[in-house]
Amino acid sequence: MRRHGTTLVSVFIFVGAVLIGACAKPYHEENERYVFVATNINLPYWQEAQAGFLDAAKALGVKGELVGPTGYAPNAELGVFRQIVEEHPAGICLSAARPEIFQAEIDKAVAEGIPVICVDSDVPNSKRVLYIGTDNFKAGRESLKRMAALVPRGSIEVISITGQHNLDDRVAGVADALVNFPALKLTTILDDQGDARSAFDQVSQLIQKKEKVDGIICLEATGGSGAAGALHRFNMEGKLPIVAFDGDPETLDWIDRGAITATITQKPYVMSYYGLRFLDDLHHNAVHQFKDWRTALAPPMPTSVDTGTVVVDKSNLKLYRETLTARPKPL
Repeated sequence: MRRHGTTLVSVFIFVGAVLIGACAKPYHEENERYVFVATNINLPYWQEAQAGFLDAAKALGVKGELVGPTGYAPNAELGVFRQIVEEHPAGICLSAARPEIFQAEIDKAVAEGIPVICVDSDVPNSKRVLYIGTDNFKAGRESLKRMAALVPRGSIEVISITGQHNLDDRVAGVADALVNFPALKLTTILDDQGDARSAFDQVSQLIQKKEKVDGIICLEATGGSGAAGALHRFNMEGKLPIVAFDGDPETLDWIDRGAITATITQKPYVMSYYGLRFLDDLHHNAVHQFKDWRTALAPPMPTSVDTGTVVVDKSNLKLYRETLTARPKPL
């Protein structure tokens, strides 16, 4: 008889727990939505970031999407960001093409209670909660170090996008590292505006004019393939070393063909995956050091997260490709 009574008590406890659980408010709201605003959603780099963002959204049971212009267009990206703020999502990840034009808009979004996290490219003077991405100054130093191993002395050209904060940091890193390699000289910074065709044309002109160039460092994703295409045009593969940036499929193909010597790859999947998770914690005030992140004197999480880089060359290209997971098709 005692055993039967114990069973009845267990049933009542179970039923009570079910009823309490049914009445409890779910942690995530039914239409909870997070948005990533990127600089150029056509680039493979951002498709990899999209994969990380969507995987994190799926794991948390929330909605996630990546939006932005289909080419390098800072003002268009700003317009997209403003539109998303008006929709008042649970949180926004942003890679700002031009920090100076985004600062006021980020501050406005945060004032409205929308957490904003900068990913890949920072707006350090804004009220964004944190930056997650590559230590770009360090990455620039690594680019120069790789080039110095290939070209101990001579003139180096750099391909970048002038005015984009993360790329300016990489240029600064290159310049800083030159102190350790006095036989190398940085001659020109070419601005390709994130367009491989522009990099192709500008490098082709250097070759045609027989400019003194002993190596090319590309600090943005498309410049490497553009420069490699120019070398191929003049049958110069392997004669002029290129250290590229990021792991675009075309860049990796040019490494395989010998036109690009190495590339400094980032981790956009990792950046966006953890970017969304940080946003989720902020939206739900999950980290309890302060009552509310909106009124706290400091954010309840790191202010900067360095996701690191991987150097890829012909010696580890096959392994790098094999270990990558499948990515979504272009948007």
